Amino acid sequence: MEENIPISRIVIVGGGTAGWMTAALLSRLFSTGYSITLIEASDIGTIGVGEATIPAIKIYNEMAGIDDLDLLREAHATYKLGIEFVNWREPGHSYIHGFGNIGQDLLWLHTHQFYLRHRASGQLGHFDNYAINCAAARRAAMATPDKRNPGSPFSDLDYAFHFDATAYAAFLRKRAEAQGVARIDGRIVEVSKCPQRGFVESVTLADGRVIGGDLFVDCSGMRGLLIGDAMGVDYQDWSQWLLCNRALAVPCENAPVLSSSTRSTAHGAGWQWRIPLQHRIGNGLVYAAEHLSDDEASAILLANLDGAALKDPMPVRFRPGRRERSWERNVVAIGLSSGFLEPLESTSIHLIQTGIFRLISLFPGRSFNQADIDEYNRQTAFEYEDVRDFIIAHYKVTRREDTPFWAYLKHMEVPQSLAERLELFASAARFFQHGKAELFREESWVQVLLGQGFEAAPDPMVDLVPADQAMAFLKDIEEVIADNATRMLDHAEYIRRKLATQQQPAPTLRVGAAGPVSSVDPAFGEP
Repeated sequence: MEENIPISRIVIVGGGTAGWMTAALLSRLFSTGYSITLIEASDIGTIGVGEATIPAIKIYNEMAGIDDLDLLREAHATYKLGIEFVNWREPGHSYIHGFGNIGQDLLWLHTHQFYLRHRASGQLGHFDNYAINCAAARRAAMATPDKRNPGSPFSDLDYAFHFDATAYAAFLRKRAEAQGVARIDGRIVEVSKCPQRGFVESVTLADGRVIGGDLFVDCSGMRGLLIGDAMGVDYQDWSQWLLCNRALAVPCENAPVLSSSTRSTAHGAGWQWRIPLQHRIGNGLVYAAEHLSDDEASAILLANLDGAALKDPMPVRFRPGRRERSWERNVVAIGLSSGFLEPLESTSIHLIQTGIFRLISLFPGRSFNQADIDEYNRQTAFEYEDVRDFIIAHYKVTRREDTPFWAYLKHMEVPQSLAERLELFASAARFFQHGKAELFREESWVQVLLGQGFEAAPDPMVDLVPADQAMAFLKDIEEVIADNATRMLDHAEYIRRKLATQQQPAPTLRVGAAGPVSSVDPAFGEP
């Protein structure tokens, strides 16, 4: 039957992080029977979204055969335990959204519910103190997770990475080409489609070369060369909830302390990211052009760096939202061609990753079964809207009204899906995932909502535990986590020791001084 006939030619349009992540993984898994070609124009700059990740990146790395040392060595990587949010609840306030668990359960009830019940006593510390990742991030520390000992806070430690996105793409390119991917340097000037089926049959380059394929993966960035221009798939605009539509990015010299978390600092009409790497710090300002001019944004960004800027700020324009469909006929959009959400929670690389995983799980034969395409689009839409709601929550749940930007966001109507979630959490601090497809777990929502100042009543069932017993329970968690956090290595020292396990000499971490900068730097980092 036709649907059982496999395709053989995969063409990836665009390089950068999305293109080379796709090429590296497909070429490793599809080792026989497929030709994979990647087309990129070396004279077109890449946005380079995604200098920071979430823990799920370890799944991609494992499937692609990449270990931690590969990243540390090849992409100037550092470890990431979470994100510190400064000035989001109100100016001067700070909290951390850390990876891993929060405290431990008592009966079936969670730590945050007891914390909400007893925080008015004035005897409890900052909520960050109840999660090992947050306590460690406050100390710029790092340790190896220990899953062998479930009673230890280190069993709850989880991590992701910060890395130089341009170096990461170059590293993946080297692996992909070694695995048989053919790279073509050229600019696409024409897309040819089958008159009967509407499928893309080939692309023509400026030098006249024609590249044919069966499946085309659009990694061309926000333009959406195939999914938008050629296939005509519309774009859903979410700017009524997400006002930011501009960014400026600039690297700067390193600071004396190598942080083990990213930082997002809210300003009057947007927010600034800070991403610590081995050789530099990545910085950027995400802002709403209707509330802040480009010159004002540049001045704010440059005035809030840890060290001297290493180049001029690079501008990026974007429109928050997603494609109506990410898979149309024989074109699959992955990365920015599929949609854009500001990098507030480090989701851009993750959305690339899950797009690739979905393509693998629903990989087509020559018939390109519509049921498979519909399922891919259904899952993609759910994921983008799920992440969208989490990002909107950071803006909606705030005590800030000090600028027109924040006043609008605090009082705006939000998607019904988010409104229902906030209403449920307000009633008794309860959170339920709507299936495994949701990216952010209860711990993430709890840390962000409480960190942003959301008013929630505790679960009434916490009163089953006497107050003195509950307070002792909370104090014990705080003390154990603090004790373990003080035993952790300084983040820079941890990386030095990790790299020293290699047979070849470990590179020197240039902390406190300017390090080398890639010749082509990503235009848009991501915390």
